[in-house]
Amino acid sequence: MPEPLPPRRVIYRGTKLDLAMQPVRLADGGLAEREVVIHRGAVALVPMVDPDHVCLIANFRHAIGETLLEIPAGTIDEGETPERTAPRELAEETGFRAGKVTFLREWHVSPGILTERMFLYLCEDLTPGPTDHQPDERLENRIVPWDEAVAMVHDGRISDAKTMLAILLCDARRQGGED
Repeated sequence: MPEPLPPRRVIYRGTKLDLAMQPVRLADGGLAEREVVIHRGAVALVPMVDPDHVCLIANFRHAIGETLLEIPAGTIDEGETPERTAPRELAEETGFRAGKVTFLREWHVSPGILTERMFLYLCEDLTPGPTDHQPDERLENRIVPWDEAVAMVHDGRISDAKTMLAILLCDARRQGGED
């Protein structure tokens, strides 16, 4: 039985994530450290304005210096559940309030370096309202026909991974397949 590994060592604390050094045991029994980004998790939302239209957002992403077309999403606040985060983020980012919010799936975002889990929700029976964007957010709602959103995934106009996955999962669900 190998010795227990030392605990993770946090080397940076941020507002939305921490960076830690994670001890790992190598195949030869030796020890090494790997960087791990610690994240509270996030929700991703598919807001259906009506059965044939989805609300996407044009979102300027500072890290890459580009505006991407995405589904709304946001970080789970400390002490908050994904179920509470979903309607809050929907309202903040799009202004819509949902009469019905359905959990669909969860996944690891990038498990080789990141602890983040993303929780996907389908949002229906929407009513408009005011947004509450963060000061650094540049978001613009784009109401898109569903079939066009699916085509955008396939032709590369949508390149954000969470958005691609969410649209494809929801499209399979709409087609009566597995989600």
